[in-house]
Amino acid sequence: MNQIKLYTAVVGDQPITIETGKLAGQAGGSVTIRQGDTLLLATATTSKHPREGIDFFPLSVDYEERLYAAGRIPGSFFRREGRPPESAILISRLTDRPLRPLFPKDMRNDVQIILTALSHDQVHHLDILGIVGASVALTISDIPWEGPVGAVRVGLIDGQLVVNPTIPQMENSRLDLRIAGTDDAVIMVEAGANEVPEATIIEALQFGHQAMQPLIELQKQMRAEIGKTKLEYTPFVTDEQVRQQVVQRIGDRLAQAVVETTHLTREERNQVIDALRNEIVDSFIDPEPPIDS
Repeated sequence: MNQIKLYTAVVGDQPITIETGKLAGQAGGSVTIRQGDTLLLATATTSKHPREGIDFFPLSVDYEERLYAAGRIPGSFFRREGRPPESAILISRLTDRPLRPLFPKDMRNDVQIILTALSHDQVHHLDILGIVGASVALTISDIPWEGPVGAVRVGLIDGQLVVNPTIPQMENSRLDLRIAGTDDAVIMVEAGANEVPEATIIEALQFGHQAMQPLIELQKQMRAEIGKTKLEYTPFVTDEQVRQQVVQRIGDRLAQAVVETTHLTREERNQVIDALRNEIVDSFIDPEPPIDS
């Protein structure tokens, strides 16, 4: 049987508790993460073999909202959970964004991360806990990944920056900054603000990055103590002949396109680059005579 272990990090003045070894023991990595009476289950699993015939990394992140987490049961005709609401989809995307860049670029094994809300006290936010919980599950799992990452929310309340403010506190905040990063860099920012100066935003970014460090250090400790050996995957390799043909056909045209379109809008520049890409792709679908090397 898995041994239950508890870990705690203090972020701002609030403890965040992570437990592993109790739920979802057959997943590659699983933890519950708690702040106050808000509790979230995060699991991470991967396939043992790469998916054939794809040219992208097949990662899926699903946040599963449960009404019972807030003490509500669907009534009337609809007594089961319905499709994910917009808030659940946004939490899934928010979690995906800081995790995806840290997977190996040549990995094609399916990876699935599922976040399930078990309890929500209507005081502490679930979205930031989702990012941290997913990072912990990946860090201690057998899935190749270059984490860990930490995440915090920064508010601006009565002129003071506050880390991980509660839901009631955020009603009086002029800033809603969600930030995720590694120990040495910020890799994801999402924010809304009410006429907050640029200097304050920069200060909030630095403040948030420093505040998340205890979460990152805790995950490193967990990886050293209970982390699994990482899976040896089969890397996806681009056909060298195709790569050489693309290099020859595109030459320096992409660089020129970027330089020559600096006066255009972003949409117009993308249209020029898309046209160049389509031209190269079409040349392989209806190939021209071989190019002499």
